Amino acid sequence: MEATGKFRMKKSRLHPATRLLGWLALLVAVQCLSGAALPAACLAVPLTGKRILRRSGRLVWQARWLLISLTLVFAWGIAGEPLWHGAPAPTRQGLEEAAKHLGRLWLVLVTVAALLETMPLADLLAALRTLFAPARRLGIDPDRGAVRLMLALRYVETLPRPRDWKSLLEIPETGVCETVDIDRRDLRRIDGLVMAALLGGLAWICFR
Repeated sequence: MEATGKFRMKKSRLHPATRLLGWLALLVAVQCLSGAALPAACLAVPLTGKRILRRSGRLVWQARWLLISLTLVFAWGIAGEPLWHGAPAPTRQGLEEAAKHLGRLWLVLVTVAALLETMPLADLLAALRTLFAPARRLGIDPDRGAVRLMLALRYVETLPRPRDWKSLLEIPETGVCETVDIDRRDLRRIDGLVMAALLGGLAWICFR
């Protein structure tokens, strides 16, 4: 028996394109974190909720070899004070640099997981269509570009594991038709103000 009492999240007043631009601004801001701000941001990650933590954990596991490679490159590739004498040892400066980059990369994966968990597919397509709209002047169809990007993201997320590489050679099923509806929403004044603030913040971060 299905429960009748359900909690409904209040729909955001902001356009999906505004929220997506805010997510992109957050990605750029994460790359600039350093000092005490970086560990503070990492300690705040559990506050994002179980769903986002679970999804970000899967992303971290998929990127584990990249994380290990970065650790080895920075720990043994940066000159500095060795942790011990004798056998080849990582340097203290290298480990500090590795921790900084790993922390930033982890925050990026958490931010991606938050986007995928909190923005429905319909909102994501509407956001991409709006952001791609200026490309129409170049002869590019924003609807087609949004759908292709969505299919690429879906393919990456469902990519088989390395030991299942033979499944990549299987012939996909044909005759399957999927309909994608792209919501057409207009930007409001509040969206323009927020976008202007986000673009100004991005310019300040990139050119300061």
